Amino acid sequence: MKEFLLSLPQWYWYMLFAFWGLIVGSFMNVCIYRWPKEPPENNVIVPRSFCPHCKHTIAWYDNIPVLSFLLLKGRCRHCSGPISLRYPFVELFSAFIWVLSYKLWGLSAEMFIYILFFSLLFIATLVDIEHRIIPDEVSVGGTLLGLLLSFIFPYLHGQTSHLYGLLWSFIGALTGGGFIFLVGVIGEFIFKKEAMGGGDVKLQAMIGAFLGWKWAILSFFLGCFIGSAIGIYQLIRYKDSTLPFGPALALGAVACLFWGNKILHLLFPLLF
Repeated sequence: MKEFLLSLPQWYWYMLFAFWGLIVGSFMNVCIYRWPKEPPENNVIVPRSFCPHCKHTIAWYDNIPVLSFLLLKGRCRHCSGPISLRYPFVELFSAFIWVLSYKLWGLSAEMFIYILFFSLLFIATLVDIEHRIIPDEVSVGGTLLGLLLSFIFPYLHGQTSHLYGLLWSFIGALTGGGFIFLVGVIGEFIFKKEAMGGGDVKLQAMIGAFLGWKWAILSFFLGCFIGSAIGIYQLIRYKDSTLPFGPALALGAVACLFWGNKILHLLFPLLF
C-alpha cells in the first residue's frame, strides 16, 4: 500500500489536497461566522448552514465550495441576498494552505499539524478584523491542541521524549502569553488605557504552544513591527489609528515558522 501511494504522481496529491482544502475552508467559513456569536448561536455543528438574510437552510448542492458561489452568481437562491466574497476567498485560501503545506512537508504529521496551525491563525485573523475579538475556540482550544500534539510529536520542538515535547510546548505557551501580558500591563500603566487585549494574550499562548518560546517572543516583535507599519498607513490614509493586533501576531508567527532562523541571524549575526 505504501509503495502504491508513493508511486502516485505529484499532480494527484496536489489535486487531492486542494479538494480537501476547499472542504475544510467551507467549514472554516462556518467557524468564522458563528464563533464570534454568543451561545447557542456559536455552535458550528447545528443548525445546518443557512442564508444570513432570509435564514433559509442551504441545500447541499448550493453549498459546494466555490462552485455554488459561481453558479448562483453570488446570490442566495431563495431571497437573492448577496453572498459575501469572503466565502469563496476562505475556501480558496484554505486549498492554498493545504497544497503549500504538502509541498513543504510532504505527506507527514507535520503537514497536518501546520495546516491546523495556519487554519487557526487564519480564522483568528478574519474574526479579529471584522469583530475585534479572537474566539476562545481558536486561542484556548488551539493552545490545548498545541500541547497535545507536542506531546504526541515531540520532534516539533526538537525533542525525542514525549514529556519533554509537552514541557517545551507548555514553556512556549507560558512565555508567549506571559510576555505579551506583561507588555500589556506596562503599556496600560504608561498610557493609562488598555494596551493589549486578552484575546491577543491567549492567541500568543497558542503560537507559543505550537512554535516554542523562542519563536513566540520573536513573533511578538515581528507582529509589533507589522502592526506599526499597518497602523501608520491607516492613520495617514483613513485618519484612524485603531487596528486589531491579532492579524499582525499571526503574520509574525508565519514569518517565524518559515524564516525564523534567517531573521534571527539577520538581527543577531554574532549569536545565530
